[in-house]
Amino acid sequence: MKQLPIDYAAVFDALPSAVLLLTPDLAIVDVNAAYLDVSGREKDRIIGRHLFEVFPDNPGDPTATGVRNLAASLKRVADTGIRDSMALQRYDVEASEGSGVFEERYWSPVNSPVLGPDGQVAFIVHRVEEVTALIRARSGRVGSGDQRLMEAELYSRARELQEVNERLRQAHAREREVALALQDAMLPAPSPAGRHGVAVRYQPAVGSLNVCGDWYDIAALAGDRMAVSVGDVVGHGLAAAGVMGQLRSALSAAVRVADGPAQALEVLGLYARSVDGAETASAVQAVIDWATHTITYSSAGHPPPALLHPDGRVEFLDAATDPPLGARPEHVSRPQASVSFGDGAALVLYTDGLVERRHEDIDTGLRRLAGSLTRHREADAEHLADTLLAELLPPGGNTDDTALVITRL
Repeated sequence: MKQLPIDYAAVFDALPSAVLLLTPDLAIVDVNAAYLDVSGREKDRIIGRHLFEVFPDNPGDPTATGVRNLAASLKRVADTGIRDSMALQRYDVEASEGSGVFEERYWSPVNSPVLGPDGQVAFIVHRVEEVTALIRARSGRVGSGDQRLMEAELYSRARELQEVNERLRQAHAREREVALALQDAMLPAPSPAGRHGVAVRYQPAVGSLNVCGDWYDIAALAGDRMAVSVGDVVGHGLAAAGVMGQLRSALSAAVRVADGPAQALEVLGLYARSVDGAETASAVQAVIDWATHTITYSSAGHPPPALLHPDGRVEFLDAATDPPLGARPEHVSRPQASVSFGDGAALVLYTDGLVERRHEDIDTGLRRLAGSLTRHREADAEHLADTLLAELLPPGGNTDDTALVITRL
């Protein structure tokens, strides 16, 4: 069957549900016929204007919360890129703009993100179903007193749902604070390993609790050597934080007695099989030897470390890559590789939040990282870490945790 061309603008306008298309800063980009019908507005008078300029709260109702609740939902969608279904809302609408006469209305809103090519929120679809019409349809079979009671009950239930949602948001905020405190305890700022300083950064994801999935570790070894590692536990929150802490501690102990990073990751992989939630966690470890000017490394399903050479060339260390921890049913020795470095080079270990974006090939993110490293090759470790986060993470925050460790060699 031949594929017919689709006029998506016509489809949007014909949708039976009332729909607004907004920018992340809540400017109205488009509106369909159903929305114009229920709102009583003309399209050319609202396009390009701010949502709450067109639809303000009823100034005659000191308890009005429509703008506040809707603004909070839209901000969550813009920040997280996750759809948000709101509780039933009372949101009065001015009969005609500027009239000062507000009509009591009830709505069931759903706000959904539209992602751009970079994986970030480009637009927000604000869809509403008006419940007021259903109430009025039912009220034709009851007396006016019963209608008022029914409307009062509906409004009371709507306010109760709003209060429940607010308590849930507060509980999530408290849980996030606990997780962040746990992260600080498990991922302390590193002290210099011997005479070598290291810059580390941990950027939690935006959203309710999305923290503590990623980790890093720095360990001073015998001789003029240092082990640097990062890892990523699947999932977020307190459960992921507990798994992260166990894996980090186990690898930190293993590298002190193992014969190189490959053997240390073998031990960690065996240990991961006994830890619930550690399945398919990834990790990479590099041992830096200043006496021989070599880096020995091994990776368990993790993005490759980046070696920034003094001349600005970036080399991704991908010659010793293996599946994630605990992924194989039977034990197999992990690969290990070595590379030389010159004075003034920098080793960069990171988790996938720094380079991966939705709907984008990871090679694009790696090229973006390499370009930033080359441009700022003269920066010290601390400034380089800040610059990478500023240039590579989305302005509104990322939906995945990001750990970053930079060592100037």
